[in-house]
Amino acid sequence: MVRNARQEAIKAIAATQPVKSAIDPTKTSIAELYGENVFNMALMRKVLPKAVFASLVSTIEKGAKLDSANADAIASAMKEWAVAKGATHYTHQFQPMTGATAEKHDAFISYTADGTAINEFSGKVLIQGEPDASSFPSGGLRATFEARGYTAWDPSSPAWILEGVNGKTLVIPTAFCGWKGEALDEKTPLLRSIDALSKQAVRLLKILGKEVNRVHSTVGPEQEYFLIDRNFYLQRPDLIASGRTLFGAKPPKGQEMEDHYFGSIRPRILAFMSDVELECYKLGIPLKTRHNEVAPAQFEVAPIFEISQVAADHNMVVMETFRQVANKHGLQALFHEKPFAGVNGSGKHNNWSMSIAASGPDLDGDNLLEPGKTPHQNLRFLLVLAGV
Repeated sequence: MVRNARQEAIKAIAATQPVKSAIDPTKTSIAELYGENVFNMALMRKVLPKAVFASLVSTIEKGAKLDSANADAIASAMKEWAVAKGATHYTHQFQPMTGATAEKHDAFISYTADGTAINEFSGKVLIQGEPDASSFPSGGLRATFEARGYTAWDPSSPAWILEGVNGKTLVIPTAFCGWKGEALDEKTPLLRSIDALSKQAVRLLKILGKEVNRVHSTVGPEQEYFLIDRNFYLQRPDLIASGRTLFGAKPPKGQEMEDHYFGSIRPRILAFMSDVELECYKLGIPLKTRHNEVAPAQFEVAPIFEISQVAADHNMVVMETFRQVANKHGLQALFHEKPFAGVNGSGKHNNWSMSIAASGPDLDGDNLLEPGKTPHQNLRFLLVLAGV
């Protein structure tokens, strides 16, 4: 009898059952789970000396310089927390112009002359790293032999713990630039645009008589994706190599009936979604909505909005978490914008706005793109809208 690979794949899929998560949400409070692997502001307020924490807040909100003593105190607290969580290494994670993240792991351990070892992590190491930048895309800014590049800590985006099968790593979000300040990543232009926007928005609000500390841009990226069984995925060299199909025929049923959108989520897919959410909750990622999308095998996850730099970092973590958890469930997550011809592609809809950071509760958190209830409030809204 001739063995048919597709029939074998279908047979294997038919026998596959939903995979149970390692975390039981019926026995674990989501509120307690949320952010347990994140060195966030609430935790830093508890573990850092008051003066050090105030200096860090000033750095984040006003761009004030962080002196070496305070940086050492933050690095020490971060290391102690990470080691207590089981971390053995740290990494400066950045976003080169490859569409993915990059990282180099270094051990906390340092070796001494007497043959012993100790854990060390200084403020200097926290603030700046120096990976080889010669093999990253630069958009023609520089030649390959100009290898020097620097990672610079972004204190506005919290560090977190990456859990692996055989260990844990402290992940520090960073920007990546050349020694002359050239942006070698996708985050440096974002951070610069955020500062430029805040500067002009604060100036505009002062003209209106409003004293504010800063204006944040906020975004909630709705991530669409496809899920296919790995038994099918591994039979498609085009999907493996490019993340999309390059040949094939239209399926007998596509999205013509419009019955997949918001349809009932199948048990195996729901098990995957729930598992992803639990992993993301541990990293403080505020996922809120999950549902079927328009195309067959297409789905969406949407978070609550955050300040833009944190949302950008979280979106990269979400996609990587999807890839890893999908493999555990015998699935493959596809993020290509058009993996299949003849049906809808995937987008990343950005719900963008601007939010005020102010000392007074009457202004703090105000959405500048929300229409007001009075003519005076509408003046601010219309002025900002016209400026945008």
